[in-house]
Amino acid sequence: MDTSSPRPPPSAPAAPPGANAQAADKPLLLIVEDDEAFARTLARSFERRGYRVLQAASLPEVEAVLTQHTPGYAVVDLKLKGDASGLACVQKLHAASAGMLIVVLTGFASIATAVEAVKLGACHYLAKPSNTDDIEAAFGLKAGDTEVDVTNRSSSLKTLEWERIHEVLAETGFNISETARRLGMHRRTLARKLEKQQVS
Repeated sequence: MDTSSPRPPPSAPAAPPGANAQAADKPLLLIVEDDEAFARTLARSFERRGYRVLQAASLPEVEAVLTQHTPGYAVVDLKLKGDASGLACVQKLHAASAGMLIVVLTGFASIATAVEAVKLGACHYLAKPSNTDDIEAAFGLKAGDTEVDVTNRSSSLKTLEWERIHEVLAETGFNISETARRLGMHRRTLARKLEKQQVS
């Protein structure tokens, strides 16, 4: 019978010199997206570009991340599960760090939601599908572009209708039922309109 004291477990190998400093030097990015597959793909793509990436799928998860980290960059999906709005996440992130560069992604592109996103602290707004190149370029457009084309194209009645729908959606935090009520429209009718308009 071996009465000797148990051997301690082997210690973990020491990190290479400067490894922690190298990690700290990498820009920290938060991805707020409830589509797990898309979030993973986006995270891997940004990691290959030298970012450290954190992920969240809801406002409570964003709040939890902010208790320990202050990202310099964020990508936020405007429409989260359960009719939750990414605009609340934008507001929370901007309040945590006014210098954070926040890009909003959405399948429901409209002037009203773009305006609200920027007012709440986003630096840019992209319609899906957008790739890593688009997002990284958008991080550099905080100052705006005075060379963008200004057209004289008039809005059709259909376009005006969509702008009004999205304006009310933004006002209600993307609550479909409340938006339908304010527009005097059946919820199913509004849902069908949004389904047809969504950019996949």
